[in-house]
Amino acid sequence: MADGELSARIYPAVGAIPQAEWDRLAGSGNPFVSHDFLTIMEDSGSVGRLGEDAGTGWQAAPLVLEDAAGRKLGALPGYLKMHSQGEYVFDYAWADAYHRAGGEYYPKYQISAPFTPATGPRVLVEDAAYAAPLLRAAQQLTASNRWSSAHATFIEPNQLHLFETAGWLKREDIQFHWSNRGYASFDAFLETLTSRKRKDLRKERRAANEGVEIKVLSGDDIKPHHWDAFWLFYQDTGARKWGTPYLTREAFTLFGERMGEQLLLLLAYADGMPIAGALNFIGAEALYGRYWGCLADKPFLHFELCYYRAIDAAIERGLARVEAGAQGGHKMARGYEPVATTSMHWITDPGFRQAVEAFLEAERRGAAMDREMLSRRMPFRQG
Repeated sequence: MADGELSARIYPAVGAIPQAEWDRLAGSGNPFVSHDFLTIMEDSGSVGRLGEDAGTGWQAAPLVLEDAAGRKLGALPGYLKMHSQGEYVFDYAWADAYHRAGGEYYPKYQISAPFTPATGPRVLVEDAAYAAPLLRAAQQLTASNRWSSAHATFIEPNQLHLFETAGWLKREDIQFHWSNRGYASFDAFLETLTSRKRKDLRKERRAANEGVEIKVLSGDDIKPHHWDAFWLFYQDTGARKWGTPYLTREAFTLFGERMGEQLLLLLAYADGMPIAGALNFIGAEALYGRYWGCLADKPFLHFELCYYRAIDAAIERGLARVEAGAQGGHKMARGYEPVATTSMHWITDPGFRQAVEAFLEAERRGAAMDREMLSRRMPFRQG
């Protein structure tokens, strides 16, 4: 695709792009669009490279905007998908409807961090002027290849206008995030809750820590035997939720080697043996809870490792929020508030686009009502 003196092309992998050039566009604030994270997905076989093995059904297809001299001006972390798994924004009903109407929904173009329901930038540019030609390139790429659609998921709020201006369709859902309102400690946060909820949370923390040692690890403190233990936890959770875990064992080794200082690994031990763990990624403004698993059922340990310790870490680091992953209304009782998460969609077929647009309008109204209802159920003190 050419746009005056600009051109856009698909690379076979993020790894085919020099790290300094990619990270110059991605910035350093969000770990999931970094060159390290995305190439770990490729190098570990968790996703495939375009034209090679498809890995788990994600084929890396980053779209890069360049000037006549070859300087990279913008990029989209894009993937060619033959299914809708690992996205956390469900469009199975769209695919079914399009197939029943005689169309082919797959392949589609997915702009996201693989297997990661965390908000972040999806249009990677130093200069916002290059966002529009980059999105036009994605639209032209989708149309020229006769793909049904392009999708950008979990877009950070300050980039939504880029997609709206380009005519993409907006979809909203709900996640539960914890917001740091300048708390000096976990106890200071507890003081904002009702008396009953304060007592409940303190009781849960005491029960979770009874007879358990919790190790908090980051950087070089994370050793291969820690990853071996966590891999068992991850496999157990993956097998129960999806049937097959998305990430390979090699991915966790590479996380430690390339992103160790951006990781916070919590492991719970009982009688000297690891029984549960939670892995978080540290961003410039947020702590992202990503993976959890256990081999022993201990009451409230999940809440302690995934929610309360994450709050502790965010307060200690002065981070603005904790994003604890997809779903989970039970997080509200732990002080995690309902927030809107947004995806944007480009539909190639005009008739199908019209149907999807009508569906999304009704869905957004329902999501807004759900958020309002949930917000009234938060455990914070009034006044």
